Amino acid sequence: MKVVTFGEIMLRLMPEGDGRFVQAGRYNASYGGGEASVAVSLANFGLDSKFVSRLPKHEIGQAGVNALRKFGVDTTDIVRGGDRVGICFLERGAGWRPPKEIYDRTGSSISQAVRGDFDWDRILEGADWFHFTAITPALSDNTAEICLEAVKKAREKGITVSCGLDYQSGLWSGQKAGRVMGELCKYVDVCIAGAEDVRNVFGIREADTDIKDGRLSREGYRDVAKRLADRFGFRKVAVTPPVLSCANESGWAALLYDGEGYYFSRNYNMHIVDRTGGSDSFGAGLIYACLRGMEPEGIIEFAAAACCFKYGIEGAFNLVTADEVLKLAAGDASGRVRK
Repeated sequence: MKVVTFGEIMLRLMPEGDGRFVQAGRYNASYGGGEASVAVSLANFGLDSKFVSRLPKHEIGQAGVNALRKFGVDTTDIVRGGDRVGICFLERGAGWRPPKEIYDRTGSSISQAVRGDFDWDRILEGADWFHFTAITPALSDNTAEICLEAVKKAREKGITVSCGLDYQSGLWSGQKAGRVMGELCKYVDVCIAGAEDVRNVFGIREADTDIKDGRLSREGYRDVAKRLADRFGFRKVAVTPPVLSCANESGWAALLYDGEGYYFSRNYNMHIVDRTGGSDSFGAGLIYACLRGMEPEGIIEFAAAACCFKYGIEGAFNLVTADEVLKLAAGDASGRVRK
């Protein structure tokens, strides 16, 4: 099975430990990004995984390529050009102090890409699945056009298309996001949506829900999923909640809707080490489970378990195997030492 993802990989700089930016004397450096994280997860699950982007030719760009290659991700269609790798400064947060992100990505190489940089007919040859997030078309008008070209070509080739509906207000307005994503979603088969993102992008407000205190009823999940599916004709919709409680602890569950039934994952109580990449790990789990032909109950349980594993791992990438996720999805959450 071959999956192609398209997006931005960023340099991730984080103060040591739980320190704040104003305390930092040094930063830990790593790489991350929505579609890159999905590609790494799928490679770790044993799939043929390709990440497509644009990065500078210099050493910082090459380090981003190397960060993917070491996990077996195919990087042969990363275009080289431009001068900048986008940067994300991240405070981990602790207790009731939430995590904080500051982005420095204006003028990044991928944001300056043009349609001629990517030969989608060739890139998508032999692919079974194509994945992007709403962050990629938000980077520039050009990347929005490139995404549209890619999803149209995927539809033409009969390739399943999934989208993570991640909204970042610093990149575009909700109004523009709704307009651009509304066009792209015409070519999407599987939508992976955070409840708050759906509200910000498409104005769909959930029943019996208060995002600020983290309350989202089961009826709210169903309402969001069905309205999205009815509006865009998605074959599947997965709805995830905000990460709740405090910076280090959270309850978590998710829903899958396939047009015929609603399927809820089990509830998880998580201790959070690093929440970056959680929704992308969920998306990767969903993609893997769908490609493996799992039943709807198995799909949502595998995706939820993959996400919960990520919250216990430092960095943006989910460094677990499919077997580990299957054990947790089956209910083996004892925490005993594996021998």
